[in-house]
Amino acid sequence: MSSTLDRVSAAAGFVDRTLQNEGAWYRADDVEDRLGGQLASYGSSVGAVRGTVRDALRKYKDLDHDAVVQLASALWGQPRPGSRAVFERRLAAVVLLQSTRALLRHSDLTRIEGFLRSAGTRELVEPLLSDVVAPFLAGLGGRDRQRAAVVLARWRTDSDSQLRTAAAFIDQQAAPEAPPQGDTHERSL
Repeated sequence: MSSTLDRVSAAAGFVDRTLQNEGAWYRADDVEDRLGGQLASYGSSVGAVRGTVRDALRKYKDLDHDAVVQLASALWGQPRPGSRAVFERRLAAVVLLQSTRALLRHSDLTRIEGFLRSAGTRELVEPLLSDVVAPFLAGLGGRDRQRAAVVLARWRTDSDSQLRTAAAFIDQQAAPEAPPQGDTHERSL
């Protein structure tokens, strides 16, 4: 157990240091202004965030399910006690989950629920839903699908509008497309 925590801590430290090194003050100011100061920012570009996660997954190859979700939680949280959460760290958590989606389990929806509740911006919610949750749920079958459906049913009626919106998005993604209306015969000119 200790070695998993050590690897997660080392990976989180690697991501944090790299994102800080890739940051620029003018981007950080722009992000913090755009988000209304809810989250801090290092000013790292989206490309730098993606590259950092890619490099972390190469450097820490043996991250299993537990390590991945612990790392995502560590990145989502505050870098230090008393500090604000950092946008780029949270975006790195989303990219990490996107990159390791095959490791996720239906029980991880409760962790993702916490991320949705505390995201603070649509800029994190949208990729979390479209790039992680929707494709993850689409790949579930059997009992895991049924268990996930129970969580989604709870989201639909939750007092948090973020969760209700997330459930509506997932429902929309899962709904089959409506058949075309009207004349469907091909015309030649």
